[in-house]
Order: sequence, then C-alpha cells, then structure tokens
Amino acid sequence: MSSRRILVTALLLCAAFTGGCKKDEPKSTRWDDAAATVASASPSDGDASGAVPLAPAGTLNKFFPKDGEGGFKRVFAADEDGYAEAKLQKDGKEVAILSISDAERLAYAKAKFDGATEKIEGFPLMTVGKNQSTVLVKGRYQVKVTSQTLEHDARKAILATFDLKGLGT
Repeated sequence: MSSRRILVTALLLCAAFTGGCKKDEPKSTRWDDAAATVASASPSDGDASGAVPLAPAGTLNKFFPKDGEGGFKRVFAADEDGYAEAKLQKDGKEVAILSISDAERLAYAKAKFDGATEKIEGFPLMTVGKNQSTVLVKGRYQVKVTSQTLEHDARKAILATFDLKGLGT
C-alpha cells in the first residue's frame, strides 16, 4: 500500500471519529415547547394582565362547617392556593367530601350554573351526577359536597352550614 493511500485512509478515519464523537445539542420536543408556552402564559399574582389572584392557601378553611356540627367530625385533607378540602366523618366512617375551589379563572366551571333552578342563601345550587351538590358563591367560589350515601337534600343541608355569606364578601 502506498503512503498516499495510508495517509488518505488515516485522514478519513480521523474525520469519521471526530465527527462521530461530536455531541449534538438536545432538540426540544413538542412537550417541552408546550410546557414553555404554558409557563409563559400563566398569569402571576399582581401581573399587568389584570388577573385576579387565587385565594391564598389557608384562607378558605374558615368558611367550612364547624367541626362537630350536626354530629360530624371534620378533617381537613387539602389546602392550597384556590382550593381547600375536608372529609366529613360520622362514627369513624367517611360520609362526604367537602370542598371550596376558586373558579375565578375557570369560565367553564362558572357557566354550568347558568341553568341552576335551586338556590341557597341566594346563590345558585345544582346537582352534578347523582353524588354531588354544588353552589356558586359570588360567581367565583364553588362549594361542593360529594357523597356516595347522602341524598341531594342531605348534601344541600350540609352546604347550608358553610359560611356562604362570609365567603362571598
């Protein structure tokens, strides 16, 4: 083999090795792009878009029925910005799940009350499925009672024990 062939072969091998070892920059996926879009579009507290901040964690708990009311034990299960949840227990068994959620940024959640025919303290009340009764307070807060065992009238009575007027101020 001639030295020229050896040199050309060596150069080709070097080029192949150095090109093959080059580290490519990772390409973003459509999921990365979507996450970036959502992150940049999310309104933050006090931004210039005029978005109303969600109720801060801990501020919704005071509107729940008092512990022991109606013979029920209330155990808080979740508390975060815009949402609070409690389990209602009787004789050590879970009877219902109570929740308050801030629907300020959820137009679809508020729109479902447009056809409500019942009211509690002047706020629209509706039944969702066969296990949930919910009321919309001041066009913003959804107060729900969900139970596999309680009928609508019993769930409605529990909704009436929330401080709905206080929540609406």
